[in-house]
Amino acid sequence: MDKLSIDLHEDKTAYAPRETVRGAIRWNLQTNPEHLKFSLIWYTSGKGTRDVGVVQTVTFDNPGSFGSRDFAFPLPDGPYSFSGKLVSLIWAIELTCMPGSETARREIVVSPTGSEVLLGDASMQGSHPWNEGNRGHSPLERILGARR
Repeated sequence: MDKLSIDLHEDKTAYAPRETVRGAIRWNLQTNPEHLKFSLIWYTSGKGTRDVGVVQTVTFDNPGSFGSRDFAFPLPDGPYSFSGKLVSLIWAIELTCMPGSETARREIVVSPTGSEVLLGDASMQGSHPWNEGNRGHSPLERILGARR
């Protein structure tokens, strides 16, 4: 049975922007593939057209039928992982065997808070560092300069 796997260092799945994702990929295949393609990607899921961003891809030519390699992918500034009623943005590390259909994927979260941003979450109002001076005021109050 063919097997591909992605192990994350310390099983960590939440990262801050510009942090480095570290781990190892492993493969145990019945035949020697022509290529193993290893990518850091993000994609949208939900209503509408699916968007995909490929941040970095590494291709291993003639890797042998089994083996492992350590990896380190530096993350960009964004986009952040988010989830809403209509659409979500998901980050993942993906390992694909070519030719063939064998694929392994590990989802990760990229966010300065350590968890995905929840769209429409009113509890997040005023909790961002750029809103420090405006705690307790709604966006409309901040625009109008009203104080309670």
